[in-house]
Amino acid sequence: MSKVVFPFSAFVNQEEVKLALILNVINPRIGGVLIKGAKGTGKSSFVYALPDILPKISVVKGCPYNCNPHDPTNMCDDCRLKTNLEIEEKPMRVISLPLGTTEDRLIGSINIEEIIKKGTKVLQPGILAMANQNILYIDEINLLPDHITDDILDAAASGWNTVEREGISLTHPARFVLIGSMNPEEGELRPQILDRLALSVDAKRIENENERAEVVRRNLMFETDPTGYLKILASEQEAIRTKITEAKKLLPEVEIAESLLMAVAISCAKLEVDGMRPDVIITKTALAIAAFDGRTNVTEEDVIKAAYLTLSHRTRKGGFQSPATKDEIKNTFQQMMAKYRGKGEGTFQASVVLDKKKELR
Repeated sequence: MSKVVFPFSAFVNQEEVKLALILNVINPRIGGVLIKGAKGTGKSSFVYALPDILPKISVVKGCPYNCNPHDPTNMCDDCRLKTNLEIEEKPMRVISLPLGTTEDRLIGSINIEEIIKKGTKVLQPGILAMANQNILYIDEINLLPDHITDDILDAAASGWNTVEREGISLTHPARFVLIGSMNPEEGELRPQILDRLALSVDAKRIENENERAEVVRRNLMFETDPTGYLKILASEQEAIRTKITEAKKLLPEVEIAESLLMAVAISCAKLEVDGMRPDVIITKTALAIAAFDGRTNVTEEDVIKAAYLTLSHRTRKGGFQSPATKDEIKNTFQQMMAKYRGKGEGTFQASVVLDKKKELR
């Protein structure tokens, strides 16, 4: 029986946090979420509530790396060589990373003794193996040692984990939804790490007295009868789950106007945001927002929402300028979208371009 946790749909006035988490589930390639907030704002609770609204994942039965049987690019060498794969459905899980985790525990280790005895490569799976197709959660990510953080971000960026020992190398897929949380009062993250976490949201302090009272009511109802409270919200939870499932299917069909692509690029340049990563993340996020809303076309509003989530934590001018404010982001993007509106013909849809290239071969 699964652990009963406070339901995702019951959180009060935290829509931006919910949206950022859901978008990364719709497209894990967005690159993760950083949740910032003071103590008591429910940062961890959001994450542990997430699996209950997520669709199940397909895995190769018995594979320690949770390989995706429908995606050859997300398979270990053993699964790729098998002709008949046994498939099973599993609920997504939150894999928590303890602060004291060692590198061997994180990436896994190679059993040298088995290699000497049997001549076969044996990998003792680590946390990154468990995280494949699941959620990797790092609480107090700002307190994590730099070398551990770098290993995680490298795996998140490439989708693969490589273990090398004594001249022997083994690789397995590591595609996960990366979520980090932190209290800014306890120290900041290095700019290099901030840049690699795609989206950033603040868990709000709830100041409104009516909303604070509602938080108390919902918590008391859950503590009094957790199972009964979950039944009350079952239809809301199922509605979100269905919406996510449909969005994942719809995502490859979503198009973005070439004029919006140009507006994103010019806006990021005008804001002097460091690197090219923000342009890509804003576009991916806007596509996921449209899919979650059940649309196949990205709107200007989608782009601005995506820009808020992407740029609020990013340094500018090589780290010498603080992140753009919401007003700066909104004004710049609105000006550039107005400038390029109607210019640049057509729309861009990645799956269509790929299909056309296949036809030419």
